[in-house]
Amino acid sequence: MKHGFVKVAALTVPVKLADPRTNAQTIKTKIGEAAERHAKIIVCQELCITGYTCQDLFYQQTLLDEAKAALLDIAKFSADIDALIFVGLPFEAEGKLYNVAAALCRGEILGLIPKRSLPTYNEFYERRHFTPGFETPTEIVINDSIVPFGMNLLFECDVVPGLIVGCEICEDAWTPSTPSTKHALAGATLIVNLSASPETIGKAEYRTMLVKSLSGRLVCGYVYATAGQGESSQDLVFGSQNMIAEYGTLLAGGRLFANDIVTADIDVERIRCERRRMNTFETGAEGEYLVLPFHLAKEDTPLERTFYRRPFVPKDELLKKERCETILAMQAEGLKQRLRHIGGKKIVLGLSGGLDSTLALLVCVKAFEELGLDPAGMITITMPGFGTTGRTYNNACDMARCVGATLKEISIKKAVEVHFEDIGQSADVHDVTYENCQARERTQILMDVANKENAIVVGTGDMSELALGWATYNGDHMSMYGVNAGVPKTLVRHLVRFFAQDTKNDKLSEVLNDVLNTPVSPELLPPKDGEIAQITEDLVGPYELHDFFLYYMLRCGYTPDKIYRIACNTFTEAQEGEESYDAATILKWEKTFYRRFFAQQFKRSCLPDGVKIGSVAVSPRGDLRMPSDANARIWLDLLENL
Repeated sequence: MKHGFVKVAALTVPVKLADPRTNAQTIKTKIGEAAERHAKIIVCQELCITGYTCQDLFYQQTLLDEAKAALLDIAKFSADIDALIFVGLPFEAEGKLYNVAAALCRGEILGLIPKRSLPTYNEFYERRHFTPGFETPTEIVINDSIVPFGMNLLFECDVVPGLIVGCEICEDAWTPSTPSTKHALAGATLIVNLSASPETIGKAEYRTMLVKSLSGRLVCGYVYATAGQGESSQDLVFGSQNMIAEYGTLLAGGRLFANDIVTADIDVERIRCERRRMNTFETGAEGEYLVLPFHLAKEDTPLERTFYRRPFVPKDELLKKERCETILAMQAEGLKQRLRHIGGKKIVLGLSGGLDSTLALLVCVKAFEELGLDPAGMITITMPGFGTTGRTYNNACDMARCVGATLKEISIKKAVEVHFEDIGQSADVHDVTYENCQARERTQILMDVANKENAIVVGTGDMSELALGWATYNGDHMSMYGVNAGVPKTLVRHLVRFFAQDTKNDKLSEVLNDVLNTPVSPELLPPKDGEIAQITEDLVGPYELHDFFLYYMLRCGYTPDKIYRIACNTFTEAQEGEESYDAATILKWEKTFYRRFFAQQFKRSCLPDGVKIGSVAVSPRGDLRMPSDANARIWLDLLENL
């Protein structure tokens, strides 16, 4: 329950139709099982106390009395359960029968929420038995206790800031104007749905889409529990498809006909962060609601939720392929529009044989093909310096030839040596000046050749480098259009790999695969025994860690200590073929990330134009309006005090 996480459960109670007493025992058993898994919000299905398919038996006073007695029994049982619990039953009030969800906590019935939308189409006939729910809460007496009754009830937790729970019932979620919409605008961050949705072919897929869509549109967590075993098979079958979603993502989904208890960790802090960020998420219905507090014990339990170690890269291979196609198309489209606008037919690209310049070249190839331009108009320049190795040099040359680009070779050694003399820099002192002089000389060459050829310089730097400031100011930091500015380093690798697999040019594929196997390096220090001497990730840290930090800081608004916690859960145990990192290493590089991210904003404040690709971007004209003089102290303090 630290960092805004709360474990929730959706469960299906196997029912005996019209037997509330037996069902109450089963409900208590199931609630106990969910509580053993440390669930703090437990949701049972619609009408679970009686069963959904009782039909005209709902008219029977005997059934209604037994259902009420069962509710009181379950409420009493809940006194020893540290959770907010929702169960469904038929309930009579003021001469009308309602399909309700009862909210229980620590032995009390906190409220009753009636179902508003009663379907009377196809197989449904609910209006025959029930009265539609009403919004404004009233009060009823149950066993000498006053209980709020109405749709506009919210339940606010006292120990998880921002955890406010709203409830709707089955068909309510299938309507154009759902009760959950109003609940969310009134402050609910978690919606629970007690459902009894029968199965038909294709309905499970649609139901999944509906739950994901509601959680995304309303920027909330959504817990969906539905009926299964025990309902009448007279005309229908119920599949117990329990689901838990958060902001458009399905966190957990039960198997059809398995009657599973499904649990997941909802991230309330992330939901609150997203709503703060989206100024179109309008609120204003608070005054129409009765907000009821409920108490939970503060409990630290193992985090069940898992986090993918490469959040910028899709897990699914088919989706990954589609995403790569789309990203390359977006990058190429941005460059195409810039060339169309200026009437340009040429570009200048510094080709190093590394990953970033390789991706930039592939984007240029795609743009030139689609514009119908002569590939010779792609002027690629390899600029050997003091750290250039034969491997990267040969790969750069081979790539240019494979795609039909114009290849120029301009060594920077003499020019940089003269410059060293001019500024009094010893060539034997391999400091930052030694390195940056080379980067700026290369940029000067690119800019001047572009002027000479009536072309634009295409930048190669990626988003991860921009986040860390791992670029020479007015060196590789500068260009006339940056095609990779929206692509993080972990994704660059997958884009190049995708192109290598997709191309029909065997030689190009061979070169691209060798680029993928080459260590990431700026190659600004002299090689050792002909091999690359300067490994970027040894100096600045692993890019997969930095991309992880970047995503959860900017996209999810996580605090440094929360990022550290989930990073430890994610990276300390690696799958086959992946690298693991101990907690001390993760902490070391996270501190580096925050120090560099804040200190290097001045480089991002004057970035060249470049297309936004994903939901995280660092452009000063778009997603990241950040002062160059912001202090990182309070972020670093959280890490120092772990």
